[in-house]
Amino acid sequence: MTPGAAELAADCATVWQAFAAQAARCPDAAFLCIPPRPGRAYHPEGLELTYAAAFALAAARAERFRQGGWGPGHRVALMLDNRPDHTIHQLALYAVGASQVPVNPDYLDHELAYLLEHSGAALAIGLPHNIGQLRRVAAGLPRPPAVILAGDPVPPALVPARAETPGRATEAAVIYTSGTTGRPKGCVIDHEYHFVVGLTYAGHGGALTLRPGGDRVFVPLPVFHVNAGLNTLTAMILTGNCLILPDRFHPASFWADLRATRATAMHYLGIIPPILMKQPVTEDERAHTVRFGLGAGLDPALHRAFEERTGIAMVEVWGMTETGRFFADCHEPRMIDTRAFGRPAQGFDAQVWDDQGREVPRGTPGELVVRDAGPDPRRGFFREYLKDPAATEAAWAGGWFHTGDVVIQDETGMLHFVERRKNIIRRSGENISAAEVENALVGHPAVAAAAVLGVPDELRDEEVMAAILPAPGWPREAETARAILRHARGLIAYYKLPGWIAFVDDLPRTGTQKVRKGLIFPGHEADPRRAPGVIDLRPLKTRTA
Repeated sequence: MTPGAAELAADCATVWQAFAAQAARCPDAAFLCIPPRPGRAYHPEGLELTYAAAFALAAARAERFRQGGWGPGHRVALMLDNRPDHTIHQLALYAVGASQVPVNPDYLDHELAYLLEHSGAALAIGLPHNIGQLRRVAAGLPRPPAVILAGDPVPPALVPARAETPGRATEAAVIYTSGTTGRPKGCVIDHEYHFVVGLTYAGHGGALTLRPGGDRVFVPLPVFHVNAGLNTLTAMILTGNCLILPDRFHPASFWADLRATRATAMHYLGIIPPILMKQPVTEDERAHTVRFGLGAGLDPALHRAFEERTGIAMVEVWGMTETGRFFADCHEPRMIDTRAFGRPAQGFDAQVWDDQGREVPRGTPGELVVRDAGPDPRRGFFREYLKDPAATEAAWAGGWFHTGDVVIQDETGMLHFVERRKNIIRRSGENISAAEVENALVGHPAVAAAAVLGVPDELRDEEVMAAILPAPGWPREAETARAILRHARGLIAYYKLPGWIAFVDDLPRTGTQKVRKGLIFPGHEADPRRAPGVIDLRPLKTRTA
């Protein structure tokens, strides 16, 4: 455990208190940094905020919230991209005991409407380029939230805040994560969750050792995910370190950005290393000061080569929004030629179960189930799925959280990833509900039925593929596939669109009429992309049509 992190966490009831304490301890230390990017709409020259400067900004914003009557019981949607504004508003909300609801900036109108309505956000804060969408969507809701620009005066809360002192059990965030029913689930997260995951990061040690006040962690991931938005932020606060937050991953300038921000660690998705390996070696790549990378999905066939080329220890981890804390293969000898992601540690317990809820022998595949090893198995996990108690209890059946991931635990206790059981496609770090994509496709007149599945992708871990049973009279040709894609583009975010479409004669089903996706492409189950007649639509799968 990093010296001082545990003591700081023990002395504080909320993340805001920990941040305030750290700002008093090390006011001149770097807290938040963004790399320079000429032409960017905000801080093109880059920015670095000390703990004292960030505290002053957040405290001033918190006072505006406080004067408006905002506090415990209120939720505020933040559509602030990966900008410093997001972190400042997040901390300000934590200061008054309110809860943040971070928004994916790629959401279409109906996706945004669902998040605002389902979360019950009473206020939404946006930026000049998205405030129009926020206002338009909010106006169409039965109980529209107030909508303001970041920095604008805060309107008064229409419903009084709860009369309570914020503490460990106070709700801090609602993070939306894909479910198998087509609608994202809202994971309710409290301050205890933040402290548990922050201390987990600080306590892993080995290749993931954080040096108090001596590390700068580059995280090119979105703040609406827990990695950048909650987990790493809290770990940096508890250890007095600096979070480097670019707007997104930029392959061409990646090494220059690391060098410019003096990064000592980086986070990654499985897609990032193979893209970087295709970039030419530059002076910046050889001059970086990065000791470790933290992420998931790095192909074992590439892992060793990337480490040898860059000199960075790439540590594979496993975690979920619901679990907060994570396992990590960070102690030597690391098993980088496998899908290993660590052993149970720091009170984060794991077992591997069969379909009957029985623990399987070592070396046997089964579902990974996890819990806290103490008297409360749910300590440090998400509190619940918002407005869905049945799903919450189902996830905790038998007193363990069911991850939906198939793993193997070897004789040494090391856990190895095998595959995902849930109807979720993992593309470039995004969880995509197959059911949601299917619902978007079947509205086109050419589609009699559709089944969506994840297929291997050399860069993105998985890509979306759709097997379509065409309606009578529609030709099974590329133009039909493109028309279906254009239709779906108006219903779901671009990254959820099928990268591949195949027209099929039948969708095999079970006796209860569930599609048996493993039988759709006989002879090509491992890689349906190789089946005859598959149409590649990836060139059309872009942010803009």
